[in-house]
Amino acid sequence: MFDKVLSAIFLPGLLVILFSRVTYNRIIGLALTVALIAASAYKGYTHTLPLIVVDAASLTLGFYYAEKILKRNV
Repeated sequence: MFDKVLSAIFLPGLLVILFSRVTYNRIIGLALTVALIAASAYKGYTHTLPLIVVDAASLTLGFYYAEKILKRNV
């Protein structure tokens, strides 16, 4: 369970940043990451409410950081 929480802390935020850098659009990066998390929840890997909350917090922080990066590079 600890590995799932640790992954939920870092991976969604990093995926938002990665997809935003690749597509040059933070909304598309967020949508791709949400789609991946929804697919993992559908398969049963995300099954507790605290894990979903940690995923959402990481997504929010990653989206904020991707916005700062994209504004700085423009």
